[in-house]
Amino acid sequence: MKKSILAISIGLLIGSQTAFADTDLTSIEARLAAMEQRLQAAEHRADIAEHRAEAAEQQVKNLAASQQKTQATVVQAQAVAQQTEQRTARLEEKNNASDGFEFHGYARSGLLMNDSAAKTQGGPTFTPAGETGGHVGRLGNEPDTYLEMNLEHKQTLANGATTRFKVMLADGQRTYNDWTASSSDLNVRQAFTELGHLPTFTGAFKNSTVWAGKRFDRDNFDIHWIDSDVVFLAGTGAGIYDMAWSDNARSNFSLYGRTFGDIENSENTAQNYILTLNNYIGPVQLMVSGMRAKDNNERRDIDDNLVKKDAANTGVHALLGLHNDSFYGLRDGTSKTALLYGHGLGAEVKTVGADGALLPEANTWRLASYGMTSLGDGWHIAPAVLAQTSKDRYVKGDSYQWATLNLRFIQEFTQNFEMQYETTYQYMDLRPQGYNSRNAVSGNFYKLTVAPTLKASDVGEFLKRPELRLFATWMDWDHRLDNYSSSDSFGSNGFTAGGEWNFGVQMETWF
Repeated sequence: MKKSILAISIGLLIGSQTAFADTDLTSIEARLAAMEQRLQAAEHRADIAEHRAEAAEQQVKNLAASQQKTQATVVQAQAVAQQTEQRTARLEEKNNASDGFEFHGYARSGLLMNDSAAKTQGGPTFTPAGETGGHVGRLGNEPDTYLEMNLEHKQTLANGATTRFKVMLADGQRTYNDWTASSSDLNVRQAFTELGHLPTFTGAFKNSTVWAGKRFDRDNFDIHWIDSDVVFLAGTGAGIYDMAWSDNARSNFSLYGRTFGDIENSENTAQNYILTLNNYIGPVQLMVSGMRAKDNNERRDIDDNLVKKDAANTGVHALLGLHNDSFYGLRDGTSKTALLYGHGLGAEVKTVGADGALLPEANTWRLASYGMTSLGDGWHIAPAVLAQTSKDRYVKGDSYQWATLNLRFIQEFTQNFEMQYETTYQYMDLRPQGYNSRNAVSGNFYKLTVAPTLKASDVGEFLKRPELRLFATWMDWDHRLDNYSSSDSFGSNGFTAGGEWNFGVQMETWF
């Protein structure tokens, strides 16, 4: 109650009861004072309650805000978790994409005829120099069907290690029939397994790959448009790739075996073992091989006749290469150059360790170089040079010298059509000293090919396939070369010096 109400109440009380004594008034005042104190106490408690209510209300607001913030945090955490899960799924999908089976292949097939619509000779090794690796340009010059089929299985294990198994089937034919089983050369050319990124391997071996089986060496390389390997190391054995000595230096080590002789005479063949160390320092390659074929000079044929009593039992082989990511440092493009040397069994410098008829004194030098670049305005160029000199190769005093210059142009017309032009010149000076009834000859060979070509895309790219080609080829050579051998292409019936026109169609693909 307010004080004004108390005063009115007291006045009414005094006016109605005048008989009260002064002592009663004192008692009333005391009670009123006590009542006022209780009223003040009640007001104080009400103020406290009001403050508590306000504080409680504020706490409720704070709690609600906290709950909203917590809920937002939970939502954000859920979103982050979902994104992480999606990234993990993508990563797993990417990893899984590198696992499983893969199929790769190469094939070429074409029809070749002369200007009389009759059978003609062809192939990049059909000149007399071809016996010792002297290839010529392949465009408009291939009458065969050749294919390779590669099946691989890859997997990445939980510990990070990788595995790879590969098998390769290959076949070659020169018949144009659809059924060729009787003349098939179907063969398993590769069958090997690799293990990589083994977690227990450290240091230089941390990211290396170990392999064993029958295979082509991974780092072989070739000049594709003259169908010649620069170096071809293959056989059955084992090795390790990519021993890393620094960020810029790595090495490969391998041991291959090859067999000399006929498969029907497996008990009387010699085996050539090739130990190779292949080193890379930046763009520079240094490859060194040593080989041994015990008792190769005692090898006998299927009729038990001595094959070659003076054949080499050992040999060495070396390659110095330069792999550029430009066109000889002059412009954009690529180029590769290699100088090779071989002695004894190593004197077959292209297909390392494959020739068992070489003399211990045999020496061979080989130079190979090629490049690719765009000239602009839809023109592209790819030159190549391949040259070799070999002495005391099969007979003491013999010599085989030849050089091939090849130039291929591509002219773009549309996104699916291009013209290809290829010209080849080869010089030969061959002095076999009567080996295998070969005669000494020297002379030149010339070839020019024009090939309208269809592509699905990327015209102008030298190594983009598939391609479908029509072609016309003119070739000629010095008549002296017809006398090299009675069993080779030159000088055979209907294929002699004086000019030759060939026509045909060909497909080529790889993937």
